[in-house]
Amino acid sequence: MTIPAKPLHIPVEHATLANGLRVVVSPDRSAPFATVGVYYRIGFRLEPQGRSGFAHLFEHMMFQGSENAGKMEHIRLVNSSGGMLNGTTNYDITNYFESVPSNALERVLWLEADRMRALKVDDENLRNQRDVVKEEVRVNVMNQPYGGFPWLDLPPVAFRNWPNAHNFYGDFADLDAATLGDVQKFFHTYYAPNNAVLVILGDFEAAEAIRLARKYFEDIPPQPKIPQADVSEPGQTEERHGEVEEKLGPLPAIAIGYTMPPRASRDWFTAGIVDRVLHGGRAGRVYRKLVLDEQIAVDIDGGADLLDTNGPTQMVTRIFHKPEYTSEGTVAIFDEVIEELQQKGLGIEELDPVKVKFRSDYYSMLEDGGHGMPRFGLMHLLACFTLFDGDPHKVNTILDGFLGVTPEQVQEFAKKRLVPQNRAVVFRRPAAAAAGAR
Repeated sequence: MTIPAKPLHIPVEHATLANGLRVVVSPDRSAPFATVGVYYRIGFRLEPQGRSGFAHLFEHMMFQGSENAGKMEHIRLVNSSGGMLNGTTNYDITNYFESVPSNALERVLWLEADRMRALKVDDENLRNQRDVVKEEVRVNVMNQPYGGFPWLDLPPVAFRNWPNAHNFYGDFADLDAATLGDVQKFFHTYYAPNNAVLVILGDFEAAEAIRLARKYFEDIPPQPKIPQADVSEPGQTEERHGEVEEKLGPLPAIAIGYTMPPRASRDWFTAGIVDRVLHGGRAGRVYRKLVLDEQIAVDIDGGADLLDTNGPTQMVTRIFHKPEYTSEGTVAIFDEVIEELQQKGLGIEELDPVKVKFRSDYYSMLEDGGHGMPRFGLMHLLACFTLFDGDPHKVNTILDGFLGVTPEQVQEFAKKRLVPQNRAVVFRRPAAAAAGAR
C-alpha cells in the first residue's frame, strides 16, 4: 500500500563559484528573516591522524576574529542586528550558521567570507581555545554520569580504521602538541571555498543572494589539493565487545550498534524504516519489549544518523537497565526483539504507520528551528545533500526511497544486517555495581 502525499516543492537554486564554493539558496518570503550556513567538509572522522580534536578545536577558533572583524566582533555584529549564531562539529562536517532579519543578510555574508579568507590564527587564540576545548571535555565527558556514552565509547570497539575509531573529542596529547604552524596548516587545508557549501535561506530573491555570494566569496583562493580521508572499514566477521567503567551513574548501561549499509543504497533506505520500527519511542519494539513488557530496562533510546553522515555509521540502541538484571541477560532479551523481526517480519498494518511517522518527522525536521534558527533543519539537509550527494534537490525527493520500503525488504534487512557479526556491544558498568544480579 502506498501512502499518498503531495510531493515536496521546496524552491532550490544553486551555483558553483569560480573558486569551487557551492552556493545553495532557497527563498522563503513568509517572514523577514535570512538564515545562512557555511558547511566545511571536515569533521571528527576526517581529521588526519595525530590531529585528533582539531575539527572541534576549529569550531571554537572560528569565533576568535578575522582580518576585518576583531575578536568577538562577529558575534557582536550578528547579535546587534537582532540575530543569533552558532557552530557545531559532526562526523563529516563542521558548520557555522546565523539567522538574522533579512536586511542584515549582506552583513552576515561579509562576516563569513572574512573568516573563510583570513581567520586570525595566533598563539593567544590557540592557547585560549585549546584550554576551552579541554575544559569542555572535562565538564561534558569526564565529570558527567555516562559522559560520552555511547558516541565516544562505541566507535573504538565497532571500527578498525582510525578515522572512524579514534577519540572524536581529541586526545589531550594531540591538542597539547599542536604548534601554531600545525593549526594554520589545518585551516588553510580544510577551510577552503572548494571544500565548503554556502546555504542561504529566507526573504530574498534567489538571483540577489547568488550575486552577493559572488561579491564576497568568489575571490577567496581555493586550496589546490584537499586530502581525502580513507574511511573504509575491513569486513567484520565477529561480534565485538567492550567495557567501560561508569564512575558516577548508578545504573548499568548497554550500547548495541549495528553497522549500516552505504549511503543511498537500497538497504540504507530500509535501515531508516527499521530504525523507526525498533526505536519509535514508546511505540518502538525495543521499548515495548524491555521497558513495558519485561520491565527489565528503565530507559531506552536509539537511532541511526543516516541523512547527515557520509561514511561508516551505526544504528545504536542505548539501554539503561535495572541493576538486579545482568547486562548479558538484558542483551538476550533485546535479541528476542531482533529474532522476531527476522522470523516473522512485520505486516503492512505496522509498516504504514511507521512510514506516516517517518514522513511527519521529516517535514518537522525541515521546519525545525534548531539552535533557535528558522529552518535550521532545511539548511542542514541542503548542505549535506550538496556535500555528500552533489544534489541539493534531493531534499524534495529523498523521502521516496524511505516510503517505498516493503515488508519483505524489512525482513530481508533484519536477516542480513541485524546479526551478531555486524554489531558491537559496549557494557557501561557502574563502579559500585549492585549485588544480587541475576
